[in-house]
Amino acid sequence: MLLTEIYLRILYFYPKHIERMKVEFTDDIYMKAALLEAIKGKDKGEVPVGAVVVCDNRIIARGHNLTETLNDPTAHAEMQAITAASSFLGGKYLDKCSLYVTLEPCTMCAGALFWSRIGRLVYGADDEKRGYTLNKNSVLHKKTTVVKGVLEKECRGIISDFFKTRRQNLTG
Repeated sequence: MLLTEIYLRILYFYPKHIERMKVEFTDDIYMKAALLEAIKGKDKGEVPVGAVVVCDNRIIARGHNLTETLNDPTAHAEMQAITAASSFLGGKYLDKCSLYVTLEPCTMCAGALFWSRIGRLVYGADDEKRGYTLNKNSVLHKKTTVVKGVLEKECRGIISDFFKTRRQNLTG
């Protein structure tokens, strides 16, 4: 088992113990947690996009796509994570938080990130068809910082494998 996987398990099952450990958490570790969420969605037949919200080096919310499960076109991973984080914090503003998501958010999700005033957005793979960066106007809050390309190969791989399998099932 990789050391980062051990840290992720500790972070998930024993978050209070992390405060006592001298561990340097990186974007890669949190993106791996988002990838685990994407796998949960994939296992439910959802498009495998996962998201986690981090505040003070602690994952406070998780989400994966639930659009098929809930029959709700707005049930994207980011929306699930934003709602859970706001509930956890008891307020709508997430300005001291970071959202890690495996795929570039769509314009709808970027709008929600704007209204939540997310402090930092970190995503893995670009979404060339529906990503918010296709919009000519800036959709995110002016104070939101963006990091892209974290574990891009892994994030892109899970999406492309999902659709490749789906196409094969439809034709075969």
